[in-house]
Amino acid sequence: MKTDADAVRAARNQLARARGQLDSVLGMIDEERDCRDVIQQIAAVSNATRRAGVRLLVSQLERCVADADSADYDSSELQRLFLQLA
Repeated sequence: MKTDADAVRAARNQLARARGQLDSVLGMIDEERDCRDVIQQIAAVSNATRRAGVRLLVSQLERCVADADSADYDSSELQRLFLQLA
């Protein structure tokens, strides 16, 4: 099983790639590229950031399950966080 540090590192790498994609989108807008291409890339950035968020949330859930005494989050808060990413 991955550790929290591994999940955080993977999510950070994913977000760094998304930042690169977003910079590319800004360039496409400046170049007045086709709207469909721009929207497709914006969707890719959105999906990448969502996946990074889910990765972090799953890591947190795994930690909570492994440490049943943990009171960091209650189930309603975890559900709220998950739905924000949906």
